[in-house]
Amino acid sequence: MLAFTFPGQGSQRPGMGAAWQEHPSFELARDASELTGRDVVALLLDADQATLTRTDNAQLATFVMSLVVLDAAERIGLEPGLCAGHSLGEYSALVASGAIDLESGLQLVVERGAAMQHAAEENPGTMAAVLGLDDDGVEAACLRAEADAWVANYNAPGQVVIAGSKEAVAEAGTLAKEMGAKKVLPIPVGGAFHTPLMTPARDRLRKALGTITFHAPEPAVIANVDARAHSQAEEWPRLLSAQLCSPVRWRQTVEALLAAGTQSLIELGPGGVLTGLARRMMPSHETVAASVATPDDLQRVVEMLAGESAAALAAADQRAGERFHMDERLVLAPAAGLFQPADELASLTPGQRGERRAVDLEVGGLVGLVGGTEIRSAFAGSVEGVLVLPGERVSSGQPVAWLRARHEEER
Repeated sequence: MLAFTFPGQGSQRPGMGAAWQEHPSFELARDASELTGRDVVALLLDADQATLTRTDNAQLATFVMSLVVLDAAERIGLEPGLCAGHSLGEYSALVASGAIDLESGLQLVVERGAAMQHAAEENPGTMAAVLGLDDDGVEAACLRAEADAWVANYNAPGQVVIAGSKEAVAEAGTLAKEMGAKKVLPIPVGGAFHTPLMTPARDRLRKALGTITFHAPEPAVIANVDARAHSQAEEWPRLLSAQLCSPVRWRQTVEALLAAGTQSLIELGPGGVLTGLARRMMPSHETVAASVATPDDLQRVVEMLAGESAAALAAADQRAGERFHMDERLVLAPAAGLFQPADELASLTPGQRGERRAVDLEVGGLVGLVGGTEIRSAFAGSVEGVLVLPGERVSSGQPVAWLRARHEEER
């Protein structure tokens, strides 16, 4: 199963939209500028680090950048079985799952960013990453500080973020080192996010949430608050409200994704922090994590899902300098059931040894069967890889094969 994850504040960086300027999906950034009345395009292309560090700018820019990447992934047929996002990224996940539309997502993110910026100015605080100490140890250090210090993020085994007043975080960090932490690294932020110091922001966000229509997410989204999959529309306003003052349970979220059968975790948006965290928790080489921040990254992910190495594909590709301009397509299962590839594609299934030869298909060519339903290609081109094993159960909309589309002039 494929899962989409979305990064939160802190993943933004200057010029992060430059690689997407000529991609059709970048039109979404222009739409966001019109809908918010803010120059989102400038945030993605021209803003410096200081501008992007402001909470209100960072959240809007990261959210829109993630949705640009999501749009590009959806254009080639990638569909997740589950979604999740880290803090701000939860809003991206809700858009990806259809729980809220783009305009509603922008409205909430703008209000959330402004509310958190104001709360941080009203109740100044900071954050720090504690490395090499287990969750219980970090929690105990915060309690022993006897001040305003709390766990803000459970990111991965041995990586926990604490937040609170500057004095309390410094004290908790010292105690954590005495208890065996290897390092305590300050995080350059102006607020104690995901702690009770964000209560004023929560009150303001609740009002905004009350104006939004939520729909049942499909697929379900795993929530930061409890690391459980939620598929009911009415649950999400309360979950998003609670999230502001509660720790992000990201380690538990990744564990829940893996327990649900996720084999590929694809991070959509700037940076690649979540991918690095996920790789620390992967149970075996059979589960993979990858990040998509540029169009080239998206091409590599398609190649990965097809089970091919980038080098092998480059050697097979005689079109020098080709970029990923929608030449690759994914064939999706039209129904749920057990997959069986067409006979001529059997050699392209995962794990097959020997020479793998691409198979030409015309529009409507048979790719295989799922249950008793035929899977036929909507594109003409050469099938480069089959993504699932014969007899493997697939869900409706799951990618089952990858082909390189053939243009009219090549036919």
